[in-house]
This record gives sequence, C-alpha cells and structure tokens, in this order.
Amino acid sequence: MHPADRAADVGYRQLWAADPDAWRAAGLAWRGLTGPVARRADELAAGAAVLRSGWSGGAGVAADARLAALCTELTAVSPALIEADQVLAEFAGRLAAAKARLAAAVARADAAGLLVDRQGRVTADPARAPATTRPGAGTAGTGTSGAGAGGAGAGEVAAAIRAALELAGAVDREAAGRLDALAGAARAGWAERPPPGRPKAGADPASVRAWWAGLTPAQRRWLVAYEPGLLGRLDGVPVAARDQANRLLLGARREELLAARRRLLERVPRGPVELAGLSRIGKSLAGLDALAARLAGDEQPRAYLLGLGTGGEGRAVVALGNPDRSARVLTYVPGMTAGLHDVPGELGRAARVLARCAALAPEEEAAAVLWLDYDAPDFLHEAAWPGQAQNAGPALHRFQEGLRETHDGPPGRQTVLGHSYGSLVVGTAARDHGLAADALVFVGSPGVGVAHAGELGVPPGQVWASTAPDDVIRWARPPDELARRSLLGASPVGPAIGALLGAPERELWFGQDPSHPGFGGRTFPSGRHGHTGYWAPDNPALDGMARVVLGR
Repeated sequence: MHPADRAADVGYRQLWAADPDAWRAAGLAWRGLTGPVARRADELAAGAAVLRSGWSGGAGVAADARLAALCTELTAVSPALIEADQVLAEFAGRLAAAKARLAAAVARADAAGLLVDRQGRVTADPARAPATTRPGAGTAGTGTSGAGAGGAGAGEVAAAIRAALELAGAVDREAAGRLDALAGAARAGWAERPPPGRPKAGADPASVRAWWAGLTPAQRRWLVAYEPGLLGRLDGVPVAARDQANRLLLGARREELLAARRRLLERVPRGPVELAGLSRIGKSLAGLDALAARLAGDEQPRAYLLGLGTGGEGRAVVALGNPDRSARVLTYVPGMTAGLHDVPGELGRAARVLARCAALAPEEEAAAVLWLDYDAPDFLHEAAWPGQAQNAGPALHRFQEGLRETHDGPPGRQTVLGHSYGSLVVGTAARDHGLAADALVFVGSPGVGVAHAGELGVPPGQVWASTAPDDVIRWARPPDELARRSLLGASPVGPAIGALLGAPERELWFGQDPSHPGFGGRTFPSGRHGHTGYWAPDNPALDGMARVVLGR
C-alpha cells in the first residue's frame, strides 16, 4: 500500500498513545549511518588508487570504473540519510505539538466537568453535571458543532480534539509522502548533476530560491553531496538542504583548524602572536567539538547547521528546530567576544527562550536561530565603535530575507533579538538595509544606532527592550556626555547647571536607550542579574523574550 494511503486518518487513541521519541530515535539511527558510509567510501577510494597503480588493461579499467561508481553512490547517499533524520525529527516535533493540543483539550474537558471516551467523544459527566442537565440530553462528539449535554463547553472541547486529530493526520500524511519520495529516489538514483550556473555568494535570496525551485530533487542532492561549501551558506536555499551540506563539511572545518595549529607549532621561536593564535585555535576547536557533539546527539529540539566558518574567531549559524516549518522564529544575535568557542553557551541561551516558549504555548511550533555570522568585537576599544556592526548588516539582512523566502506555508512570525553589541548589529541592519522581522528585541543594549523606534522599520508597537537595574551597560555613555558629567560633578554649582541644561539621561554610546520611554518602543522587566543574566530561569526577562516571540 502507498504510504500516503496508510496515513489517511489518526484516531484519538492512536494519537494519545503515539510516542514522538521513538520516531526521533529512528531518525537518529538513519543519521548515524553517515559516518560508516563516509568511511566506506574513503576505503574504496584508497583501494581503487592502489589497484589503479598495479592493474592495467581492459579488466583493470572496468574494475576502476566500478569502484568509482560505488564511491559515487556512497557519497550521494549521505545527504539522503540526513534527510531521513530530518523528516522523522520534524514529524516527531509536530506530532508532539498535536499531542499537546489534545492534552490541553482533555484538560479543558476535565475542568468543565466533561468526559472524553476512548473514541474522543465528549459527553457530560453525570457525577459532576449541574442538576438542570438531564441525562441523555445529548452529546458532542468529535464531529459535532457544539450543542448537547455539555453545552457550548462540550462543543469547544470537541472542536479542539478534532483540530488536534486533523493536525496529527496532516503531519502523518506529509511525513509518509516525504519518506515515499526518498524510497523512490533510492530506486531511481540518488543524485544527478545539475545544469551549469550557480548563484554567487551573497546573491539575493529571492533569486537563489527561484534557482533552487527549478532543480529536481536528484539535482539538489548532487549539489549537497558535491558542492556543500557553496550550498551551505546560500540564503534562499531551504534550511534542510543547508543543514545537510554543512554537516558534511564538519570534518573539513575541523581539519582547517588543525592545519592552522600545525603551522603555528612549526614556527620556532614562538612569540606572543603565535601563542595567542594557538590559544584562539584551541578554544575554537573545543567549541567546534562541542557543537559537533550537539549535532550528533539526540538532544531536543533537533539542531540544523546553517553556516560554519573557522577564520578569525570563527562563525556559526545554528537553528534549534526547523525555521522553515515553524510558525514562530527567533533569530538571536550575540554581542562582544562571541566566536566559535562561545557557540555552545550562546546556543544554550537561544534554547532557554525556546523552552520558555514551549512552556507558555506547548501547542505552538517555534524555532530559534543563533546567528553568529559576523566578527564580534573582542575588546572594549573595538566595541566602542560601530564599524563591525555596520559590516554585519548586509549578511543579517540577507539571512532574514532568506528565512522569508524558504518558509513553508503562510509567513511565520519572525523576531530578531540582539544582546549587548548584538543589539547594535540588529539596529544598524534594520536602519541601513531593512530586516524581514515582525518584532525586534534589545536586551542589555548600549544603543541601537537610532534615536527613535520608528526608524527601525518594523510594525508599530513591535520594538521591545529590557535593561537590568544592575546592568553596567547603563554607564555606556557617549564620551562627550561622560566628560560633561565629570565637569559638572566637580563644580559646586554643577547640579544646578545640569538641571538648566538638561541631562540627556537616555543617551547611550550608540544613540538613545531603547529601554527609555522616550525611545518609542515597549519594555518588559528584568531582575537584577547583571549584563549577562537575561536568560536566567528566574529572570522575568526570559518570559518577556518568549512572549514577544510568540506574539503575546
């Protein structure tokens, strides 16, 4: 039977008993085959090289061709193994959302004094029904509109159960169709060389998306397998394909760092520059290894690798959950000193916002992206100037446009969050290039490059900010303001003069304080957790960030 036919409907008992973790485990098993497949391909290639050097003639040529064909097949299958994991992980996540909706409906029924039977039918509980309710006066099953023994409450519960079952059925049919397509590709051949012509790096995401739409699935898999360096960084290529490509590059990226370390170790004598370089590479290797472990593990939500670079302090773009398939998407831009070594910690911050979103709205599908695709300042004297934020603007603009282009179905709600210097990156990109964002959030901000929220180009009321009472960023005043305060403070009549002149209390290093009422944005509170504690579990700022992401 066709898989899509087998997934026609999902019943109440079936959804209640469904185990999303089992589907995730199945996906992980498929993904785990990529390592053995890659090793086998390397072994065949090495064996073919030895054979080629000692076997000539027609038989040797034929054997060499056969071994080359086997290597090609093994190389082409790796993206499909990762794709199987993506399909099953995404199915598990959406199945969990359907189960959460079902559980919420059943909880609502219990609170209203209603019963839900094993078929999902809703009736009044005789033991809890009001005296005015007559036994047998009616029911409201999953196919009713709402009247009956339970009144409007029963109808609402029935509709909620029906919606959960319809969602489960839809995601089941979709996953079955995607797996069927993979099975068909296995029979017909995984990969096929695409026609000439590739988008250039930094191309407009809309044109990249149009190019991608014109390729067959086999041509797309060929590009993932043979041109992952190009595909992995193209905004406008769907998240799933970018993840496949970048995962295939992990080993090469690690080798880049190891080669750089070997070059430094070969220098004798080694001075401060070499020692600093060795320290940086060591930290980057530790960060890359931790990221690789997160990508290889079964921690939820599934991580998608959308970009990775080892130059300088290193760069990474990592999504938790698939942004193309989520109704709520957060892009988080970290600040000063962020680099490849920081990725595990910064990804943890994005994960905490996502976890709070799940706690507030378990039925919502949300994803969070760590966007560390710029050269963050390492020292205070670098962070005092906007140059690195300005340089990051075009890349952040393209990334957000790419998320809009590749999103499945109706547009999702996109929120961009900047912390510390990252808030300047976000503000500068919005000011100079525009951002495909429905809301902007600034926490611990030294200013965002504008004097008023209206200059950022997002819908009214969707610029948010929070600054902790004990955040040292409050002292990030412009140099002329610091000198002014020092001069007035040294004079006995300084306070009176300051009152006459008007102290610009809301002006920070990079413009007006987005947490000040005069900025024109909206604020949410933060506890006394300093400059880096906005993600602390007991900080109300974490709730604030999550509610903005959810649109609440």
